Amino acid sequence: MRNIKHIILHCTAGGQLQKTRDIQNYWRNELGWKNPGYHYIINADGTVEILLSIEKISNGVAGFNSESINISYKGGIDAKGKAVDNRTPQQIASQIKLVKELRGKFPKAKVRGHRDFPNVTKSCPSFDVKNWCKSVGIDPL
Repeated sequence: MRNIKHIILHCTAGGQLQKTRDIQNYWRNELGWKNPGYHYIINADGTVEILLSIEKISNGVAGFNSESINISYKGGIDAKGKAVDNRTPQQIASQIKLVKELRGKFPKAKVRGHRDFPNVTKSCPSFDVKNWCKSVGIDPL
């Protein structure tokens, strides 16, 4: 079992109707990654796709991947490419459920957004994770 210190929330910074295979092809073909960027991805309808076992390392935040589980929702930008929290109610419900399940397995893991890590200049996941956690009854630690 990996020593998980972080549950990191992301957005895909694309449309909510993106195809997962297109995202995976981008990682593989454009970025040259062997493993995906996230362990889980949440579709607009709230369905959760498992992209990688949590026993394996994904490419979510450089320098923190070995100790993190990465979760993304499809979306996070508006039509002009500007960061916006456009999660559907179904995506939010799935995020809450998934974070609570993972927190049950890793009770000391901190819940953070991608943008909360050092040297990250992105707005990802396009919302304040710490405040959101508190508002839905999750202690971000």
